[in-house]
Amino acid sequence: MTASFLFALIIFILIAEYLLGQYLDYLNSKSWSNDIPKELNGIYDDEKYKKAQAYEKANKKLALITSTVSIVGILAFLFFDGFAWLNNYLSTVTSHYILLPLLFFGVLFIISDILGLPVALYKTFVIEEKFGFNKMNIGTFIGDKLKSYVLMAILGGGMLTAIIMLYNKTGNWFWFIAWIMVTAFSLFFAKFYTSLLLPIFNKLKPLENGELKSAIENYAQKVDFPLRNISIMDGSKRSSKANAFFSGMGKHKSIVLYDTLVEENSTEELVAILAHEVGHYKKKHIIQSMVLSTLQTGVLFFILGYALRSPELSQALGVAEPTFHIGLIAFGILFSPISTILGILMNRFSRKNEFEADAYAKETSNADALMSALKKLSVNHLSNLKPHPVYVFFYYSHPPLLERLRMLKA
Repeated sequence: MTASFLFALIIFILIAEYLLGQYLDYLNSKSWSNDIPKELNGIYDDEKYKKAQAYEKANKKLALITSTVSIVGILAFLFFDGFAWLNNYLSTVTSHYILLPLLFFGVLFIISDILGLPVALYKTFVIEEKFGFNKMNIGTFIGDKLKSYVLMAILGGGMLTAIIMLYNKTGNWFWFIAWIMVTAFSLFFAKFYTSLLLPIFNKLKPLENGELKSAIENYAQKVDFPLRNISIMDGSKRSSKANAFFSGMGKHKSIVLYDTLVEENSTEELVAILAHEVGHYKKKHIIQSMVLSTLQTGVLFFILGYALRSPELSQALGVAEPTFHIGLIAFGILFSPISTILGILMNRFSRKNEFEADAYAKETSNADALMSALKKLSVNHLSNLKPHPVYVFFYYSHPPLLERLRMLKA
C-alpha cells in the first residue's frame, strides 16, 4: 500500500469512528422516554428519573463538543503535517533513538492534557457538582493530576523506553520479547494493584470487626473462598458514587468496598455484592480475561513488529524514513477498527461473565438482596436503565440492570 493510500485510510477511519460514535449516542439518547417506563416502577421515582435524564443530556452535550473539537483538531494536524513538523523540530533538539520518541510522546501528552484540562474541570466541578456526585476539592484534583504525571513518567516512560530499545536491538524477535515483557508487567500490577498503586490515590483500611465483617467471613467460609483482605476505600473523598471490586492473585487477593457502598447498603446486600465478586473468582473469569487480554496483546505486537518497519507507515504522516514514534501513531489509528471489534467481543464476553457471577450469587447468597443492591447502585449512578441495544452491543461491559433483574428472577 502506498503512503497516500494509507493517509486516506487514516482520514477515513477517524471520520468513520467519529460519525459512528455520534450515531450511537443519538440512538441511546432516544431510548429515554418522557414518562417512567413501567419496568422502572419501584426503581426510579419521577424526580430521580428526570434527574437521570438531565445528567445524561449534560454528559452527552459535553462529549459531543469534546469529540467534535478533537476530530477537527487531529484532522487539521494531519492535513498540515503536524506530526512531521513536531518530529523535525524535536530532531533539532536530539536525534537519540530513545530520547527523541520519549520527547515526542511527552510533548503530545502535555498538549493533549492541557487541552483536556478545561473539560475535566467542567465535568468535575460543574456537571458532577450540579448532580450531587462531586466530593473533590481543587486541591485533590491538582494532587491527582501531579501523581498521575509522576506515574506516567516513571511507569509509562519506563515501559516505552524498554519497548523502543527492544525494537532497535532485537530485530524480528521484537514483537515476541515485547509481548512477554508487557505481559509480565501487567501480571505484576494486577497482583499488587491494591498494595502498590491504589494507596497512592486512596486510603485503604481493613474492615473493622462487627456484623458486616462476621457476615462476610461466614459467607467466604461457606463457599470455601480464601479471603484474607477486606478493605474499605475512601471513595467519598472524590465522589458519592458507590462501587466494589475484586483485585489481586494468589495470596494477594483482596475485596475493596467503597465507603459509600457500605453506608448505603445493608449487611445482607453487601454480602450479596461480595457473592457476585466471588462468583467471578469461582468461575475463573479473571484468569480467562487475562488470557484473552494477553493473546490480544500478542497479536497487536506481532502486527506492530512488521508494520513499523514499513516506510509507507511513516511516510503517510509526512516523514520520509521509517520512524518508531511516527509509525506508532499511524499504526494506532489504522489498528483502531480491529481494536473496536476486539472490544465488542470482550464486552460480550464480559456481559456473559456478569450474568454467570449473578447466578452464582443467587445460588450461594440472597437473590433479593442482590437485586436490591443493583437497583441502588444504578439509581446512585443515575444510569440509563433502558439503553439502546445497539449502544449496549458496542459499549457495555455489564448487562443493563433490567436484563440482570430478569435473569435473577428467573
